[in-house]
Amino acid sequence: MKGAAGRVTAEDNEKNMHTNAGGDNQEKGLACSSLTTSQDLPSVYEYFANGTELTGLVAGNRIFTLNGKEIRIISGAIHYFRVHPAQWRDRLRKLRAMEQIQWKPMLHGTFMKDLLVLIRPGPYVCTEWDYGGLPGWLQRDPDMKVRENNKPYLDRVKIYLDNLLPQVTDLQFTRGGPIIAIQIENEYGAFSPRHPEYLQYIRDLYNEHGFDESLHFTSDNSFGGSGIEGSLPGVLQTANFQNSPTGLFNRLREVQPDMPTMAMEFWAGWYSHWGAAKQGGTTPEFMASVLEEILGTWNASVNFYMFFGGTNYAFMAGGNTRGDPPYIVQMLQATVQKYYDAPLSEAGDYTRKYDLAADLIARYAIPQLRKPQRPAESAKAAYPTLGLQRYLTYSDIIDKIPSSSKFQLEKPVSMENLPMNGDSGQGFGYIIYRKNVFIAPNDDSSFRGSWPRDIGFLLVDGELVQDGSDLWINSIKEFPLSVTQAGNHTVDLMVEPMARVNYGTAADFIQQKGIAPIHQSKIEINGEEVTDIEVIAAEFSNAWVKQLSGFSEVGNATLRAPVLLQSSFNIEGEPADTWLDMSRWNKGVVFVNGFNIGRYWKGTSTEFVCCCSSTQDGRKYCKFVITIFEQVQPHTEIIFSDTPNLGEPPSSA
Repeated sequence: MKGAAGRVTAEDNEKNMHTNAGGDNQEKGLACSSLTTSQDLPSVYEYFANGTELTGLVAGNRIFTLNGKEIRIISGAIHYFRVHPAQWRDRLRKLRAMEQIQWKPMLHGTFMKDLLVLIRPGPYVCTEWDYGGLPGWLQRDPDMKVRENNKPYLDRVKIYLDNLLPQVTDLQFTRGGPIIAIQIENEYGAFSPRHPEYLQYIRDLYNEHGFDESLHFTSDNSFGGSGIEGSLPGVLQTANFQNSPTGLFNRLREVQPDMPTMAMEFWAGWYSHWGAAKQGGTTPEFMASVLEEILGTWNASVNFYMFFGGTNYAFMAGGNTRGDPPYIVQMLQATVQKYYDAPLSEAGDYTRKYDLAADLIARYAIPQLRKPQRPAESAKAAYPTLGLQRYLTYSDIIDKIPSSSKFQLEKPVSMENLPMNGDSGQGFGYIIYRKNVFIAPNDDSSFRGSWPRDIGFLLVDGELVQDGSDLWINSIKEFPLSVTQAGNHTVDLMVEPMARVNYGTAADFIQQKGIAPIHQSKIEINGEEVTDIEVIAAEFSNAWVKQLSGFSEVGNATLRAPVLLQSSFNIEGEPADTWLDMSRWNKGVVFVNGFNIGRYWKGTSTEFVCCCSSTQDGRKYCKFVITIFEQVQPHTEIIFSDTPNLGEPPSSA
């Protein structure tokens, strides 16, 4: 498609075009739109991509035009990182079948026929993702001020965009590709302090890389003051909301009276935090009523955020702040439940929201174009309960961590400041602070931990003393160090970071994990601050977990956490999707065939396992290996279900 002009064929668009910006700092998503009705109507590209010279998306006279023809953008978000790669195609096909829809899997995915793209490269993307998509190693630089007109930050932004944009420049609609628009930053109007020079810097980089051929836009959830605090003069502004759009749309039309009105993020559901009594989200009927207001009353364009929520794999879910002190993290409901209560469920199944949205879109689409048939839903199965087969003790786990991840330091440092991974520190997993001290029975020895980020687990000689059942982040806790024999004993503080904040002010984005001096974190034993300490980075990467060996057979062994457990089973015939019921377990993380499917926590129930988790190099394996790192107390078996248990659903808007 490079350099092509004129109509793009279905075969061209069906081809995979994988792009990778590298690292954790990726764009918010690609959005694709497909238009429908009967099979006799033209496809998107048959209708819009005709002629030898293509003109891009234009906003004016309160409408959008693409190649000179009016288009109402009706779109939906999918984050590629919340979908197992083997299921990208299935989710996109179901998105196309709902209507004229957009796709947002960042820049790492597959373009399909009849899908147009809105690209949202950030560099800050929010998305309830760790640090809003920014890499944690930015915090190594004491002069770093993210999302501001700050040279250390702008230098990194340039490296990122200089790497990313050339990979997609020739995929613009004007060059025969699917990309029709590009967003500048994300919800910058909600950030403070705001630096318009920073937004202009991003826009200039877009233009330098040829993206002056695509429409530029911003998106915000408020428009106070002059109304353009989160945008730039001449840039299309769009709104983000869940309830009636009247206030925001009225304000948008005051600020840009000649521009089309669009909900760039119509929050069709909502996310959940750990420990929430109910799922985050809205009822289908409420969602439909707001959608009809957007399309009917306001004649506006809309992007469903999210169309498909998916799963928060690995350690990547973000967090919000609340309360005083200013950093008390609340967590997303990670893999325990589907993200965002979206029209397409975590398992890729159609919902009542999907049906209601499809009916409304069919009424209001401009123009009316070909609609594909709905793909079938995947098979589901409740596999037989599986006993625990193999285990590694806490001591075994520490022994198997490579020496390159173990450091003897004068003082504790945060994860981000560890001298590892090419001086980018430790991004995820667990960090262990180890000190050997002399302790005697009844000598009143004590351990005191101040402000570790976020949850601490205290161990003496590998035995759990404090179980990390609550957040330690904003508190100082003290525990006795009790032993039965005098001598040198190993005292470990294992710290689990639950998330880096993904939304807030500049102060919220100053954050390090573990024992971080910038947050006044410290460790004291017997009233003295600990120095000359060993620090161990337990990253729990997929590759490390997959190569683990030397397990002991469970048999009649007494299992004590923290412990790594593993069981295998074979599937006869075609594997089906399933859920792991973790409600009887306590706290930890699960890997399937070496792939981290995410966290669980007491009180949460099911984790989704797609049948394609065992797919590699185009071949399906019928053997599944489930590895569980349990941090508190393991259950005795692994239970499967053919339906999710997501807790009490939302009962109102």
